[in-house]
Amino acid sequence: MTRVLTYGTFDLLHIGHLNLLERLRALGDELIVAVSTDEFNAEKGKRCVVSFEDRVRLVSALKCVTDVIPEMNWAQKPHDIKRLNADILGMGNDWHGKFDSMNLYCKVVYLPRTEGISTTFLRQEISRRETTPVLMADRAARA
Repeated sequence: MTRVLTYGTFDLLHIGHLNLLERLRALGDELIVAVSTDEFNAEKGKRCVVSFEDRVRLVSALKCVTDVIPEMNWAQKPHDIKRLNADILGMGNDWHGKFDSMNLYCKVVYLPRTEGISTTFLRQEISRRETTPVLMADRAARA
C-alpha cells in the first residue's frame, strides 16, 4: 500500500486544489492532507478567509482524501512522514526544490499547478470586482 502525504493551506478551495489532490491520490492508495492551522498561517504572514475548521471539513469531504491532519509548523514534516509511514511527499511545483531534504525519509514529487487559477488570483479577482463600478444597465440585466 502506497501512502501519499501533502501539505497546504487550502483557503478558498478551488479547482486547482482539487486537480492537485486528485493527481496526488493517483500516486498511491491513500492521500493524507495536512492543512495549515490559522496560527501557523499567521506565522507565515498569511491570513485566511476560511477558518481552519471549515478548511478541514472541505478537504475531508473530497473523495480523493483519505485523512486530514493539522499542519502546525515547518519542522513537523519529517515526523509526520515517519509517524504516518508515508511513501511519497507530494507538493505543487511552486515549491520545487524546497522539500528535497525529505528524500531522506520518502520519495518527494512536485506536480504542476493548474494554469490560470490560484487562491491569490481569486483574492485579486474578488477585490477587483468589489471595486469596479457596476453600471445601471448591468444591474438591470441581473435583476
